Amino acid sequence: MGNGNYSHAAHQALLQGRTNIPAQQVFKQSNCHPLMNPKGVRLRESRDGSDHPQSLGIVFALDVTGSMGDIPKLLASRELPTFMKILTDCDIRDPQILFMAIGDAISDNAPLQVGQFESTADLMDQWLTWSYLEGGGGGSGEESYELGMYFLAMHTEMDCMIKRKKRGYLFMTGDEMPYPTLSKHIVEGIIGDKLDEDLTCEEIVAELQKSFKPFFIIPDQARAKRCERRWRDLLGDHVIVLDGPEDVCYVTAGAMLLSEGRAASLKALSNLLTKAGMPSARKSHILQSLTPFAEVVLNPSLAS
Repeated sequence: MGNGNYSHAAHQALLQGRTNIPAQQVFKQSNCHPLMNPKGVRLRESRDGSDHPQSLGIVFALDVTGSMGDIPKLLASRELPTFMKILTDCDIRDPQILFMAIGDAISDNAPLQVGQFESTADLMDQWLTWSYLEGGGGGSGEESYELGMYFLAMHTEMDCMIKRKKRGYLFMTGDEMPYPTLSKHIVEGIIGDKLDEDLTCEEIVAELQKSFKPFFIIPDQARAKRCERRWRDLLGDHVIVLDGPEDVCYVTAGAMLLSEGRAASLKALSNLLTKAGMPSARKSHILQSLTPFAEVVLNPSLAS
């Protein structure tokens, strides 16, 4: 997938009027959309084409349990065009976005939903708003993030990696820990793969990192207290804690600019984000969230 060109103006037009309406009027699914059901899916593909010869696969894997529904609503009502504008303004070529929704495989009806990699505003918006915000979660302090990571590791194929040895990006939002192991029975029941044995979360992350640069985005400091340490054990410096969920697009785009070498300093990054419209009231919060990762990228000797 991924055909067509992106239009920022078209994207903004799609979102007009959504800011002040309930999430249920934007996300109308009452169960997993059939086209987002991962059962039996062989591959989700990010491919080069005449319109986008340097495609770059980017995944937003969104925890849709409990209060985590705030971030999908923000993306669909206001923020996603901002993310795309920053990438375009900073010459990040041909981004293709895939949306994934994550719940709890133990307790939820739709613990994993997977869209397609897309390049156009209308199709990005389609898959995002087709996501079912189940709002469940198991209450154990864990969600099935490892199931989403397994799918991406085993069921995606991206020309950026195949042709250019350039990994895609994964931005996973959440406020809980992953389960320590992924049951082979859960994999077979939800995705359809038959495994010989259960997999540890560490094994899944190692496989995922072969094709993606994974980031875990925690919506605020309060929720970081219950899961940040575990995610840092898994992903090191690629864990970013927001001051609030409204900063998600500036922070994720900023992390990409740093990773892609578009900003040689925090000041340069601040200038780029300011030109893209970063609200002055959020500037210090956004830069504070990005500072630990920026320090490591700009000074590799500090890497954990």
